[in-house]
Amino acid sequence: MRRRQPQSLPRIVPSLWLFTDDRVRDDALMDAVGRLPRGAGVVFRHYGLPAAERRTLFAMVARLARRRGLMLVLAGGNITGRGASGRHNPARRWHGSGLATYAAHNAREISQANRRGADLIFLSPVFPTRSHPGAPTLGAIRFAVLARLGRCPVIALGGMNAARFRRLHPLGANGWAGIDAFT
Repeated sequence: MRRRQPQSLPRIVPSLWLFTDDRVRDDALMDAVGRLPRGAGVVFRHYGLPAAERRTLFAMVARLARRRGLMLVLAGGNITGRGASGRHNPARRWHGSGLATYAAHNAREISQANRRGADLIFLSPVFPTRSHPGAPTLGAIRFAVLARLGRCPVIALGGMNAARFRRLHPLGANGWAGIDAFT
């Protein structure tokens, strides 16, 4: 499998990520982004917003992320994402600059992310989460089995917090991501 040239990738890939979510008000989102430690990452989603509002909110998050030294990855395609450090779930193999991150929930999706040249895989949901109430979860053991299939760093997502990450780190989690843990 041919990978992109290393110079197109950031030197350090964050191990701590905030996912934005339509449930989170703009002021709470900006507060959460402002509290992230330097070097963390943000995956900007907010799919439910009309394009103009989404562009405006993305620009606000991008300015704050730049000031705070955060990596910002854009999910979805209805805005250009100037200021993004990469794309989340690009439809095809990512040939742009920056990170190509993918969401995966099973072995098939990890395999697909590997084929598309993923730089980072968010594997979820590990534990119960408010953003997907009642959804089946992986649990620690299934997470560990699936994480070994990734050809790149695997980040635990879904009901995560720092204590749960400490439990998953020896099982293959290269970091953790959340929504409610930060808002």
